[in-house]
Amino acid sequence: MKPSWKDARLAALNALAVLLVATVAACGATPATTTAPQPGPSTATTAGGPYPVSIEHKYGSTTIPAKPQRIVTVGLTDQDAVLGLGEVPVGTTEWFGGFKGAIGPWAEDELAGRPVPTVLTDTGSGPQVEKIAALRPDLILALYSGLSKEQYETLSKFAPVVAPPARYKDYGIPWQVLTETVGRALGRADEARSLVAGVEARFADERAEHPEFADATGLVLTPYEGFFVYGSEDLRTRTLTSLGFKLPADLDKALGDQFGASVSKERTDLLDQDVAVWTVPDVDKDSATLHKDPVYGDLSVVKEGREVFVGEGSAYGSAFSFVSVLSLPYVLDRLVPQLAAAVDGDPATKVAPPAS
Repeated sequence: MKPSWKDARLAALNALAVLLVATVAACGATPATTTAPQPGPSTATTAGGPYPVSIEHKYGSTTIPAKPQRIVTVGLTDQDAVLGLGEVPVGTTEWFGGFKGAIGPWAEDELAGRPVPTVLTDTGSGPQVEKIAALRPDLILALYSGLSKEQYETLSKFAPVVAPPARYKDYGIPWQVLTETVGRALGRADEARSLVAGVEARFADERAEHPEFADATGLVLTPYEGFFVYGSEDLRTRTLTSLGFKLPADLDKALGDQFGASVSKERTDLLDQDVAVWTVPDVDKDSATLHKDPVYGDLSVVKEGREVFVGEGSAYGSAFSFVSVLSLPYVLDRLVPQLAAAVDGDPATKVAPPAS
């Protein structure tokens, strides 16, 4: 299940652009900052540690009575926050990449020799309830998800379930909020804040090193039904804005306030920004196809070499869409040099793919 060009296909078929369930691929203009949006309220005791702790979400409030020992992640990126905080889930939900245990290469070291989680799948009908129950969870995390109320109520029969927060679209929870919410659930709130601060410091360093990003506009796209553009709440878009880039002023209005939408040929002007970041199945094939398009191929962003292509089948492509506290440093090592080359003002500068 991947919120990418394949997400767009399923979203279109269901006429629910906010429900990202496919090969699974982020509120007004997002400011160029990585200051973490504040997590939802929680309550905690001070005697005997942080438990019980209650976490509010779109379906009410969930109380976690004691430190979880058997965690299942239904949210598609939730495992990275769990791993980053020193725990290993007993079950994870497959998204894309085909990684062992649904753990990307950017997070493998966090296993530290411990057992690899059982991998669950969601083909579009929802979590695998029976398999989740068989794992005997004492906590189910479903933060980066499109969990329905019915699914929430079903899973709650087996363990406390932390559903997505109410104030974001499905699959729209910022990585900072996700990480800090998992931190509270695991009794490691301070460690979670420290993890978030470390990644935000990395973003700040990149903005300081590349002030030209703040003077540039950009967006993230994928070649689904022509040109599928991701809106301001999509997490990949937030990566771009967190580096300092601005979005087109009317982006969300043009997309109908959805996580993303295919734009008509009449609105290809929306694509002609200072940089266009494409996530594509095959970089060579798809870039060639795009450049042959008589409308897109004639835009300045193409003629002046201001495109960045990210291959979905690579570990880099997976990390780019994952947008987690563990994947982001891995992405920045590769994305920032490409962006710098794209907006250096010299059309002759080649935007090279990362070496690995």
